[in-house]
Amino acid sequence: MPTYYIKTYGCQMNAHESEKLAGLLESNGYSAVSDMADADVIVMNTCCVRESAETHILGNLGIVKKLKEKKPSLKVAVCGCMTQATDAAKRLKKRCPFVDIVIGTHNIYKLAEYLKDTNGGAKIVDIWDDDGGITEGVPVKRLSKLSALVNIMYGCDNFCSYCIVPYVRGRERSREPSAIISDVQSLVESGYKEIMLLGQNVNSYKSGDIDFAKLLDMLSDIEGDYWIKFMTSHPKDISESVVKIISKKPRLAHFIHLPVQSGSDRVLELMNRKYTKSDYLDKIDMIKKYLPDVSLSCDVMVGFPTETEEDFLETLDVVRRVGYSNLFSFIYSVRSGTPAAEMEQVPLDVKKERIDRLIKVQFEVAARLAKESIGKIYKVLCDGEENGRYVGKTQTDKKVLFVAEKNPIGRFVEVRITEAENSKLYGTEIR
Repeated sequence: MPTYYIKTYGCQMNAHESEKLAGLLESNGYSAVSDMADADVIVMNTCCVRESAETHILGNLGIVKKLKEKKPSLKVAVCGCMTQATDAAKRLKKRCPFVDIVIGTHNIYKLAEYLKDTNGGAKIVDIWDDDGGITEGVPVKRLSKLSALVNIMYGCDNFCSYCIVPYVRGRERSREPSAIISDVQSLVESGYKEIMLLGQNVNSYKSGDIDFAKLLDMLSDIEGDYWIKFMTSHPKDISESVVKIISKKPRLAHFIHLPVQSGSDRVLELMNRKYTKSDYLDKIDMIKKYLPDVSLSCDVMVGFPTETEEDFLETLDVVRRVGYSNLFSFIYSVRSGTPAAEMEQVPLDVKKERIDRLIKVQFEVAARLAKESIGKIYKVLCDGEENGRYVGKTQTDKKVLFVAEKNPIGRFVEVRITEAENSKLYGTEIR
């Protein structure tokens, strides 16, 4: 039986597409290996959100080249966001002529077919320039037995000035509700406890007269013991109707990831984010009105072109006022092909100093929220062990380490929080 190895870069969308690639390969007679040196086929599923990611991928392709020199029959496929970028496939073909297949984001479901076409030694470069349709029925090899990723839409229409996603993922297009419901129904019946709905902007979901709020309502009516989470939301689009549905349906998690990116109105305008700091904070107030126990996470970009100290202080103010349970912070890096790449750049030492301050503020916020959790009881999905305790996450996406009399892995359990260390929560199962 031929073997394969998939290396995944980037976001959860890429992770789920790698599950589909694995499903396709296994349905065509391949089996997975954990070491790329043992593979007959190596697939690099790429990311290009930052140029540093592209540099890292090219470096790893150097390792793959050496493997192919030792094993000429090895087939190498590169797919995903990096190859979809303008002229990227041509550059890759020139720099890495040992690569057998180069495809983009719209036609990854054809990988097994392309592999057969290379049996005679042919090289394939096939990048589709249109937005692509939505191909249903692609087999999926799930990496987890508890948590499952489900696409509800593809693409993005927002065109933030720093982001290349709309250019490599195409315009927004939504799956049919019946297909999504069928996926979730099957997963719940198979024992999955957490369903994560995916989209570049899930709040933009629209199929006929079914919007995101209605879709959540329909999905949460599926019988079973599970919860539903989703990402990512765009602040300009998250609606009161969505938050109301979450407040009424127990299977919808009280957890929302809502990237702010910056707290400065001037920077937000340069980013083309289409909301102000006040708009964002109003959305936060609305969410907390309906979901007092909500857990919020966020993306923050430090050092966007022309960002001043005053702009950065506005961002720190948002972080302190909102109180995020988790913050994904990163330094802006130039992404060729985007408008922000042509703007005046902030010195790297300034960026590093600012992100250190941001991390310190978030550490204080997270520690405070953790202490406020002491004494509370949470429903926890246990997924393993860590440092001699069981570990899992709450519906509000808080990580908890706890003790229990019987092995609870794979189940929901009630846990009382007994202590907090920095942002970590510790507790005991209630029986």
